[in-house]
Amino acid sequence: MALVLFSPLVGSVAIPPVTVARIVAHQLTGGLFPANPCAPQPINSSACQALIEIVWDARLPAMVLAILVGAALAFAGGTLQGVFRNPLADPFLLGISAGATVGAALIFLLAIGTANANLLVPLFAFIGALATAGVILLAAQSRRATTETLLLTGVAMNSVLSATLLVLLIYNPLGNLQVTYWLLGGLYGATWGRDGIVFAGLAVGAVFLLLDARRLNVIQLGPEVAQSLGTDPRRSRDRLVLLASFVTAFAVAFAGIIGFVGLIAPHVARRLVGFDYRRVLPVAAAVGAAFLLLAHDLSQLVIPSTELPVGIFTAFVGTPFFIYLLYRRRPTSAEGTG
Repeated sequence: MALVLFSPLVGSVAIPPVTVARIVAHQLTGGLFPANPCAPQPINSSACQALIEIVWDARLPAMVLAILVGAALAFAGGTLQGVFRNPLADPFLLGISAGATVGAALIFLLAIGTANANLLVPLFAFIGALATAGVILLAAQSRRATTETLLLTGVAMNSVLSATLLVLLIYNPLGNLQVTYWLLGGLYGATWGRDGIVFAGLAVGAVFLLLDARRLNVIQLGPEVAQSLGTDPRRSRDRLVLLASFVTAFAVAFAGIIGFVGLIAPHVARRLVGFDYRRVLPVAAAVGAAFLLLAHDLSQLVIPSTELPVGIFTAFVGTPFFIYLLYRRRPTSAEGTG
């Protein structure tokens, strides 16, 4: 909540906190209260309208997108760590992000519909992410497929798709800059419409993941015990991986590749509330949202008037924190403790 109050104040244009609060109240009430959101500043109506656009149309949509994407990545990360019973699992381990990257790169590198890039890049990234998840789940239908096999299939898909991306970059080097910025992750071009799409995807995925949280707890006991308790571990695994991929696809499609959020947030949640995934998943979502929102604020504060890719800051903050967790954690158990 402190970050939510602080984030609208961060930006290249200094706006007093009272003015920001009045603008938000003005927009939420449809212009009824207060009638003049920029008072008591002595500015004209055009300058006041510019401030409204900065706060309401630029800063707040980016803040909301950071919250939604952080929560989505944390939901997916916690689910995958539970499914694979591996504390190092995260949304990008299965190659889902690489699939989204290849989809987005096709727009930049092959000049497909560049005039409508704001619409087509998220669409192609979403399709690429879900297509990768579909291939992995198709391979999981084999009778010999185990959790370890599924994990390694994702790693192999990640390598193949990364190689495909390199081929595309060689084919059209002029598209490198756009792809590089997308790979580093960012909240550029955030709008209320995009926020609504991500919220819808997160809400649907989160509801089903929370409904399956009890099965996720049972999976931690091992496949034999889960089977004896009436839970089909294979079907539960496939459904949970698909739901995690669905949520990740929405996040990656609109924010690019942002690392460490889905890896760290579940660790913090387990330290706070234990190992019951009915509590771990929502707490991890809150931690992930706060983490990415903080990174978003830092990306605007480090170099004034320049917004750096938010993925840089999640890496700088996440790497030492993850190393700390890695060396402080207890020996790995069936619950995937961190």
